[in-house]
Amino acid sequence: MAKIQINGRKIAIKQNFSILDILKKYKLNRKKVAIELNGKILPQDRYNNKKLKNNDKIEIVQFIGGG
Repeated sequence: MAKIQINGRKIAIKQNFSILDILKKYKLNRKKVAIELNGKILPQDRYNNKKLKNNDKIEIVQFIGGG
């Protein structure tokens, strides 16, 4: 298990969890979010390949339409 922080909340995840796995777990559309990993924006094409490790900090911003 690894312990990470998502939007300020600490959670435990399985080893080799990816950013895409996190998005699936929380039912978030990868095309409607921006991910910051340890202070840097992560390009969408790296969501599946980027494996999370202990003490990673993730910020997820979800885009919402409106008027």
